Amino acid sequence: MNDVTLSSGLRDWLRLALEREASDLHLTVDHPPTLRLHGDLTETDRPPLNAAQLREELQGLCPVEVWQRLNVEKNVDLAFDVVLDGQLCRFRANLFHAAGQLAACFRIVPSRIPDLQWAGFPPQLANRLAHLLDGLVIVTGSTGSGKTTTLAMIVEQLNQAGGHRIITVEEPVEYLYPRAKNSVVTQREVGTDVLSFADGLRSGLRQDPDVILVGEIRDRETAQMALSAAETGHLVFTTLHTRDAKGAISRFADLFPQEAQRDIRYQLASSLRAVVAQRLLPDLELGQKRHLALEVMWNNNPIASAIRTGKLESIDNYILSGRAEGMISFDESVRLLLREERISRAVAEANVRDVSML
Repeated sequence: MNDVTLSSGLRDWLRLALEREASDLHLTVDHPPTLRLHGDLTETDRPPLNAAQLREELQGLCPVEVWQRLNVEKNVDLAFDVVLDGQLCRFRANLFHAAGQLAACFRIVPSRIPDLQWAGFPPQLANRLAHLLDGLVIVTGSTGSGKTTTLAMIVEQLNQAGGHRIITVEEPVEYLYPRAKNSVVTQREVGTDVLSFADGLRSGLRQDPDVILVGEIRDRETAQMALSAAETGHLVFTTLHTRDAKGAISRFADLFPQEAQRDIRYQLASSLRAVVAQRLLPDLELGQKRHLALEVMWNNNPIASAIRTGKLESIDNYILSGRAEGMISFDESVRLLLREERISRAVAEANVRDVSML
């Protein structure tokens, strides 16, 4: 959606979220507008919302076809631009029904793709991922762990380098890639430009891509299309919702019926290049910017063998022994954050498998 006209209430709440540098704004009946500030929920000083007021605010935001879809499907995603205090701002919204009432969550999307230093993502890792010739790269983690931002930073490197035809299939489109010399980026939104992730992938393969970004793999058809694209010489980036790298491989295979999983594991062992799992951990000081902890797995021969045979429990040990190849475990990443006095020991202990690592 392009620039929209907001009601005074929604405009006020979104402006407040921007001023407070929140990542999300939550609107729920009988609660005041609530912000997520660096991982923590904080109620605003605005009065609690009533059902009629919230319905009016959200209906004013939605085009007729989006409002109709919300009433039928009970859930809808959209992204939109709006001018606040003379500045063009972008938001991602999920509108949904809960306990018979409407509710919404708004994600603040930075107007520019963040730089690697701000995000705490290692530049050498981003450069290595961006310069892979082909194959599948999975970024995994829980909701709100920064997966979309990580992929946007890597794809923007390719965009600015030039010489790449980049296709994205997203739901909804969040970051907008600027025009760069000798690069062509096409961003397609599920539900607006294309019916599904799988349809976007299928048609995208006929659009001369070098790089394909699939916002998320949720179903078997999309997973199969992503594998096929990676096998045929394309570099494919995507996300999954799992806790760690090992879980991403297990989750990918589990999208398929049991009788097909052996073949899928063989394909994945051949096409997978890397899995990056990430978490955002709270700072020592409440309300400060969170810190990125990473688990990085590169698909070498022992890991490929573990994927083929389904012996995924051995992958953790291969990550530990693969430091020279650029791998890092969550335990090591968390230990480094603790040593640099960025996180508390309690946070560190809650995010490692082996506390003795600390």
